Amino acid sequence: MQKKIETVKTLLDALPFIKKFNGEKIVIKYGGSAQNSPELKEKFAQDILLLYLVGIRPIIVHGGGRRITELLDALKIDTQFIDGQRVTTKEVMRVVEMVLSGEINKEIVSLLNNYGAKAIGISGKDAHFMIAKPKDFDKFGLTGEIESINPDVINNLLHEKFVPVVAPIAAAEQLSHPGFNINADIAASELARSIGANKIIFLTDTPGVLDKEKELLSTLNRSRIDELKEDGTIHGGMVPKVDACLIAIEGGVEKAHIIDGRIEHSLLLELFTSEGVGTQIIH
Repeated sequence: MQKKIETVKTLLDALPFIKKFNGEKIVIKYGGSAQNSPELKEKFAQDILLLYLVGIRPIIVHGGGRRITELLDALKIDTQFIDGQRVTTKEVMRVVEMVLSGEINKEIVSLLNNYGAKAIGISGKDAHFMIAKPKDFDKFGLTGEIESINPDVINNLLHEKFVPVVAPIAAAEQLSHPGFNINADIAASELARSIGANKIIFLTDTPGVLDKEKELLSTLNRSRIDELKEDGTIHGGMVPKVDACLIAIEGGVEKAHIIDGRIEHSLLLELFTSEGVGTQIIH
């Protein structure tokens, strides 16, 4: 009986947060181990279903770099990175779209639907809701940066009670263009601010932003982030993550979070407990 009472207490502790976020849009960048481990995939689907059932409106943006590289290697197509970003030739772009839109997106959608969420998969090419231009064609090829997002496409899907699952591929203005490969973190941030999301959450393979002693920094703002970049505390792959967070919050998103997707139910721990997990970035 005591165990049952503790379960009820846990539910009651979550109640203020459920009330606070009811009806809110939350963008979730889904990547890392959470996207690759079979066990964590199922926990993620359960988390999204719970958010959906308590009236939160999740929007998922996913990456897929590891699987893109695996298929490129299998097809013996050369792939290169400059400054940590993939150079996207026309041949690479075909594989990027095949993996992101054709494989990973549909896998996530199918998983969510099997658990009972009403998910639908799209890319930025659908209804041309995400338009991009070359980041630097001579250097990066068809790697793009977003010029505009039509929020009506996502908002209409949310109105119809769908969970949108977005592959980060954008359309171009030109006819018969193969489209652009977009960094998934940036795509998630630009989408979050365009639709007026309350939060954006990045699932990563790190506990959050760490200091030089490898201790978690629970809350950061732009000035502190600038200091930590300057002294080298924030470096490497964490730089584009915090930059993506800043794009979101400076575009009107209330808070951005970088959390450890290797922890089971980290989404629920972040949203429904007072302590939360990971690093939150605020104005």
